[in-house]
This record gives sequence, C-alpha cells and structure tokens, in this order.
Amino acid sequence: MDINLKEIEKHIRGILIALGENPDREGLKDTPKRVAQMYEEVFKGQAYTNQEIAEMFGKTFEDDLSIHEDNKDIVFMKNIEIFSHCEHHLALMYNMKVAVAYIPKDKVIGLSKIARIADLVGRRLQLQERIGTDIAEIIQMITDSDDVAVIIEGEHGCMSTRGIKKTNAQTITTTLRGRFKTDPTLQNNLMIIYK
Repeated sequence: MDINLKEIEKHIRGILIALGENPDREGLKDTPKRVAQMYEEVFKGQAYTNQEIAEMFGKTFEDDLSIHEDNKDIVFMKNIEIFSHCEHHLALMYNMKVAVAYIPKDKVIGLSKIARIADLVGRRLQLQERIGTDIAEIIQMITDSDDVAVIIEGEHGCMSTRGIKKTNAQTITTTLRGRFKTDPTLQNNLMIIYK
C-alpha cells in the first residue's frame, strides 16, 4: 500500500484550519507538504506486510553451521533503538530499545538485518506488543527457527505528554516463542543475558 502524500497534505491543511490557524500564513504554508513527507518516512513500514519484510531481509548464512537438534545456543542482539507511533493517539513511542534472540536451526540471519527488521516494523501505526509479535514472526519466517524472543522497553507520548502525564513510566513487553516460552532454563538464561 502506497502512502498518499496529496491526501495527507489535504488533511493536515484541514487540521490546521480546525486548530484555528491560517494555513496560508508564511510559517504554515509549506507545513502540509512537510508533514506529508515526514509521514512518508516515519510510517514507511505501513507499505509492507510481515511476509514482504521477511523477503526483503531474508538473506541467511548456512555454510559451516554445525547445529544439533537439541541446540540451545542463543543468538542475542540488544539495544536496537527504534521509535514508533501509537495507533490510538498517533503519539510518539520513544526511547525504545529492542532485544531479539533466537536459537539457530539450519541458518542464521545477518545481524544488520535484525536491526533493519525492528526499525521497519516500528515505522507503522503500532502497539508495543504488536511490534514484538511482528518482529518475532518475521525472524521465524527467515530463520525457520521456532525459538524466538523479543523484549522491548519504551516510553509512550500518550502516557507522558497527555492524559495521566507520567513522564517516567516505562513499558516493557516480552514476546516468547517456542522453547523460550516453554523452557524455564532458557527463559532464565535470556533474562541474564538481557540484563
């Protein structure tokens, strides 16, 4: 789905009018166009399904891997900085740090691809919980591993700048798949590595 810049411009102009502003004044006359361009960038992930993202970043490495059936080796990447926007208020979700872990099966994904996946998934209207679910699903598609975990820490503009206005509130979500969900030892190891 392409992002319709002209429609965004039209609606931003309408919002400016609804706010009591004059969209033709010097400081605002290019605002609808600038906002449309910004939205195209920050909501870039809207244009792709999880399957399409998996295909875009699906390069894996299989050479020289010696992985056994009962493998408990963990690939773990943390402190992947992303941002997103809450689908309920269009408010910024910020200071977000993503950690992704998986147990390799027959192949491993390039590390930069994990960060790119997290970034693109965040560039949608989202819930923090769904960001974790989407990342886990994409990593599973690419690696063929059932064993994936995603931990996300973040702050939400809808909590800190409006409504309850709790500026220090931090949300932590976990998405656990496969053995990360069922094996307490792996869960403990995951949390030790995470800290």
